[in-house]
Amino acid sequence: MILIDPPNAPGHGRMWSHLASDESYDELHDFARRAGIPAKGFDRDHYDVPSEWYDAMVALGAQPITSRELVGRLSAAGLRRRRGSRGED
Repeated sequence: MILIDPPNAPGHGRMWSHLASDESYDELHDFARRAGIPAKGFDRDHYDVPSEWYDAMVALGAQPITSRELVGRLSAAGLRRRRGSRGED
């Protein structure tokens, strides 16, 4: 399932959400391509999505969840990559 947390991460003068999958990186990359998210937005285990795209991601099927739940679901699925980890799929 594609997941998105609220836009609560500041950076570069705006707020960001994290878009992730608790199924696979293939599912995540496919959704991102269909949504028009640039590949450079991928960061270890999620895509960074600007706040102004949040509603569009939900409309495309991303499930809104809390940031804590997003991390928990990634961890439970074995898809969580912490800073310094290797292997961008």
